[in-house]
Amino acid sequence: MARWGMVIDLQRCIGCYSCMLACKQEHYLPPGIFWNRVIISETGKYPAVTKQMYPVLCNHCKEAPCVKVCPTGATTRREDGIVLVDYNKCAGCRYCVEACPYQQRTYYSNSKKEYFPGQGFTELEVVGKELYPLQSGTVVKCNMCVERIDKGISLGLTPGVDPEATPACVNACPVKARHFGNLDDPNSEISRLVNEKRASPLHPEYGTDPSTYYIDR
Repeated sequence: MARWGMVIDLQRCIGCYSCMLACKQEHYLPPGIFWNRVIISETGKYPAVTKQMYPVLCNHCKEAPCVKVCPTGATTRREDGIVLVDYNKCAGCRYCVEACPYQQRTYYSNSKKEYFPGQGFTELEVVGKELYPLQSGTVVKCNMCVERIDKGISLGLTPGVDPEATPACVNACPVKARHFGNLDDPNSEISRLVNEKRASPLHPEYGTDPSTYYIDR
């Protein structure tokens, strides 16, 4: 069984927000909801200023705090490492929001909110509600494009190699800062990057064993 994960090269990231928009488009996410974010900051003083880009998403932790605190069993971790939320079981208690040390969960409170207030839902919004029926009063987050992964595998494709089986944010990155694959395969590209580039997870001291790694040197 694979353990799917991602490596993000911070030296390549240009802060273009392609990953954010690709994720939002892929899942027809409603107004105000982002499963991928790019945090941009600056250090130093003019004229010696350095811009820093930090793409963040659900880390799909091996020791996921969100799974442990969920009282209804709505948040679960699959054998392949993907952490998912069952909206039909989610009670909206937001324990997982508080437990996630990476702040990568969002409470979805209003399914009636329109992109163009007062003008009704657009055709894309209507389609999105059919394909990805998020429910008000539940917690939502990145699902690692599980639908692409599962469908790709069923067709004999390899996630991280074949675009049709790879997360949308990885495909959209114009500078190839994102890499996806099997962390448990020592011969996979991301395993090689973790070892050769000394990639590390965000805040390893939390003990969550994330599936997202960063190259920052």
